Amino acid sequence: MVRLTVHPIEQESFAILRSRVDTSGLPPLTRAVVERVVHSSADLDYVTDLVTSEQALVTGQAALLAGAPVVADVQMVAAGITTREVVCRVRQARASDGLTRSAAAVRMAYDEVGPGAIWVVGCAPTALFELIELGVQPALVIGLPVGFVGAAESKAALRESGLPAVSNVSEKGGSAVAAAALNALLYTEAQ
Repeated sequence: MVRLTVHPIEQESFAILRSRVDTSGLPPLTRAVVERVVHSSADLDYVTDLVTSEQALVTGQAALLAGAPVVADVQMVAAGITTREVVCRVRQARASDGLTRSAAAVRMAYDEVGPGAIWVVGCAPTALFELIELGVQPALVIGLPVGFVGAAESKAALRESGLPAVSNVSEKGGSAVAAAALNALLYTEAQ
């Protein structure tokens, strides 16, 4: 867990968020993830759109604290995670054999980190589909890709896979919210 000095603007932002929606009934890590995602997007719909379980978040946070590798699908996600080293192989990957560059990057990263990693997908539905197909045995998958082609479907597939995960139902998502979900686990006291 990372200790951060909270800037007054951030404190005010969270106060405004809590004045608009009551998150007090959520379990601690679920609340932290929901609030950080809403804070990063200014989109209150995430309160009802996010899907996760407290146990998956507890397990993911424990893995983070134990030093599990963090893997991102794209550099924008990695850039949003500033307190941990992040594996991201999209720059080295090449599309081939029917795979997108993002899916190829997932394969490369899995060869490097193996099972037990935290996977953060905020851009490419094809990366999330590939991650599920590979059977990566993650500690946690934060699957929040954005878009009109495959995003909602990839997140539905993640939920159906039974993997420990954070996802959402709609087409929205993105690098900022995926990084925010991971950061919530890094910034919140261990449960």
